[in-house]
Amino acid sequence: MGLRPGSAAAEPARVRSIGLTGGIGSGKSTVARMLAARGALVVDTDAIARALTAPGGAALPAIAAAFGAEILGADGALDRDRMRALAFADPDARRRLEAILHPMIAAEAEAQAARAGARPVVFDVPLLAESPRWRARVDRVLVVDCPEAVQVERVVRRSGWASQAVERVIAQQATRAARRAIADAVIDNGGATTLAQLESQLDAVWRDWFGAPAAAAAPR
Repeated sequence: MGLRPGSAAAEPARVRSIGLTGGIGSGKSTVARMLAARGALVVDTDAIARALTAPGGAALPAIAAAFGAEILGADGALDRDRMRALAFADPDARRRLEAILHPMIAAEAEAQAARAGARPVVFDVPLLAESPRWRARVDRVLVVDCPEAVQVERVVRRSGWASQAVERVIAQQATRAARRAIADAVIDNGGATTLAQLESQLDAVWRDWFGAPAAAAAPR
């Protein structure tokens, strides 16, 4: 774990929002659960996107109008595999999809964040490094980092994807260097990192940003 020089240690009480990011297979979701166990409200933008594109989702009419009804599956939800393949093959298609989804995701994320009360808000944003809007929205950026080979191995193991498919996803995301360049703190989650070591790194970040670390429940 590394902290950017001059990060928020001097005035921890002013940190109200964190942008959490990391590449596919980095372990970002595990860190998000640990942050929630410490009392933060986690706003999961991927979960919001899935809800918007599930059967009856608010984004589906605009998506069908932009890409045709065939982009929807038999259940009425977005055919995510087909949309993913189209977006990877056609940058313009990806931009059109993002133009539909991103404002809706942002609006729902803000609605959820408004319910945080005094708790810190963690915006879990996979593409935060690619989004100046999100970087401007949060007080601090926390990056979960690991080597690309570890990312590939984890995703293949958990999802059954071919390694080449995972590599294509990684190639579409910001580089490790780009994510680290915007980070106020980096959590190292390499292949040999244990959950206890993740907890210890996160405690150090929490202490610097919020004061004494909260008691953490075991992540589920």
